[in-house]
Amino acid sequence: MAEFFLELLSEEIPARMQAQAAQELERLLAPVFADLQAEGTQSFYGPRRIAIAARVAAQKPGMALEERGPRDSAPEQALTGFLRKHGATREELVAESGYYVLRRNLAAVPAAALLLEALPAVLQKFSWPKSMRWGASGTFTWVRPLRRIICLLDGAVIPFTLGPITAGNETEGHRIHGPGPFAVSSAPVWEEKLREHRVIVNQDERRRKIAEGLAATAATRGLSIAPDDALLDEVTGLVEWPVPLIGQIDSHFMDLPPEVRELSMRINQKYFALRHKDGKPAPYFAFIANLEAEDGGAAIIAGNERVLRARLADARHFWDLDLKVPLNELLPKLEKITFHAKIGTQWERAERISSLAQEIAECLGADGYEAAQAAWAGRLAKADLVTGMVGEFPELQGIMGGYYAEHSYRGWDGRIVGPAIRTHYQPKGPSDDVPTGVIAMSVALADKLDMLREFFRIGEKPTGSGDPYALRRCALGIIRIILENGENGLRLNLKPLMNGNETLFDFIIERLRVKLRGEGKRFDILDAVLAAGSDDDLVRLMKRVDTLSAMLGTEDGKNLVAGYKRAANILKIENAKDGPHSADYVAGPLPDREEQEFRDGLEFVLRETVPAFEAENYPQAIAGLAKLRSLVDAFFEKVTVNAPEPELRRNRLRLLARFVGAVHQVADFSKIEG
Repeated sequence: MAEFFLELLSEEIPARMQAQAAQELERLLAPVFADLQAEGTQSFYGPRRIAIAARVAAQKPGMALEERGPRDSAPEQALTGFLRKHGATREELVAESGYYVLRRNLAAVPAAALLLEALPAVLQKFSWPKSMRWGASGTFTWVRPLRRIICLLDGAVIPFTLGPITAGNETEGHRIHGPGPFAVSSAPVWEEKLREHRVIVNQDERRRKIAEGLAATAATRGLSIAPDDALLDEVTGLVEWPVPLIGQIDSHFMDLPPEVRELSMRINQKYFALRHKDGKPAPYFAFIANLEAEDGGAAIIAGNERVLRARLADARHFWDLDLKVPLNELLPKLEKITFHAKIGTQWERAERISSLAQEIAECLGADGYEAAQAAWAGRLAKADLVTGMVGEFPELQGIMGGYYAEHSYRGWDGRIVGPAIRTHYQPKGPSDDVPTGVIAMSVALADKLDMLREFFRIGEKPTGSGDPYALRRCALGIIRIILENGENGLRLNLKPLMNGNETLFDFIIERLRVKLRGEGKRFDILDAVLAAGSDDDLVRLMKRVDTLSAMLGTEDGKNLVAGYKRAANILKIENAKDGPHSADYVAGPLPDREEQEFRDGLEFVLRETVPAFEAENYPQAIAGLAKLRSLVDAFFEKVTVNAPEPELRRNRLRLLARFVGAVHQVADFSKIEG
């Protein structure tokens, strides 16, 4: 097979667009690669280039084409359009069964000819999130001005033209360390020569080199890098020849909240935060330069320290200014901020969150003092929206309110209220921690429940893929907060907090199903448990689901489900004949030993298992239920349910009804798939 290689070299491509561009290039070339039976495709992307290499067949194989066209009675325009589409003439058509049919033998096409013809049209379809028009005609669009194209097939140039550029075999290295064009003959040569010209083209290697370089440089000072995968990805897309450096933060700024320093460093300057061995912030920052300076980076470090000093001076100004006004005195300003036209202001929202947080805290067992602190935290949770710091850094909302509550308390306990405010937006994503403790949990739940209650009240529910107010994320946050705090004994019934909105509870349960599906767990078991009786304690609900899942993974469990479904099906059929059969059966001796043992086993389950179930001893309850498996098997094997004697038949159907009823106290097994 031949080696195909394509590189598109341009001015700097935004880091956030590079990986997507490489995927787009693969997608666009997929039909061409399919024709040439491509193998071993490899993509590259970086600050100034995207590239792709693959092994392809020497030619597209010949083939017989048969295409049915329009009816032989169709208008002339339809026939003309069909001929134009296939580049055919009328003489090539035959009439069969009322249709025109085109048959032709297509000759094999050399890979070079196919690529030369296909690539311009394919690459013209390249889509960027943002692009610019340039070139002499101003009609060609690309993310930034396109400078060079390499297109090689086994070292030979495929000289197609894209916009103002014709493909060749030359590329360029690092702007400072390796300027000027040079020729390459293959993808491996391209990669190696660019390395010589101070460009690492493999994005995975570049990312690894950055991470390892940062860690090694920090270790020289006994420090470590604060994990930040998103920043690492971004920096990988900003540099071609990474050189790690460390600068120092003035001690004057170390009393700022670490989130303030680190957000300013990350957002504005792409700096990495450093930590001492005990995990505390260190007065240093790490960054990646894109060149090897003759002075070892001293001038670059000094320049970056100067820039950071100015940034942090601005942050210091906002911090000092905000601290002059106690947080509660900012609350009236929230009356001027509309949260939603149909819902009201941020001040009204704060009052609702306060009341709801106090109610939740009481439900969680808080005493009067704790409930009052939860109310304060809820009332102050949105006050930092009108501070200078959050105006400058919106990402810090909630976090700054927590710090300000700790520094300027008036009637609340800053040590309790501050952390609760700081975490009330959590969890923001699947990897984010949830708030812990009664007060923090209460405020976070109140914030999310208020969002759901109010938007459901005005009919603004998520539809399809549309969720402009992130209500699905709110519901998932509620689920995680409750379940993960439930491990520490904090339990909550949700329905009393729903203002009677059953649809809202169903929405949260649906998000729980989605969560289980995403974790590879069986959500049909959740449906089975819910069908046995609505339960709004998510911790208890998931305990039942997990225990039942474990049982259904055993042979006893699988066979018990099979026995249940057989019994339920018999009852369904017989109930249709002569009405529902009660679970009351005749006591005393029974004619068959297996029937007797089945009845006695059911009595044991109802006497021992059901109380264990009600006491939330689910392993014991499920284990007792599983013991019925052998009794059910024996009953169906030896006993004829539809006995000819009417009373015997009715009694056995009552026995099955009692069995199904006993199982239903744990779960509705008819919902179990398989």
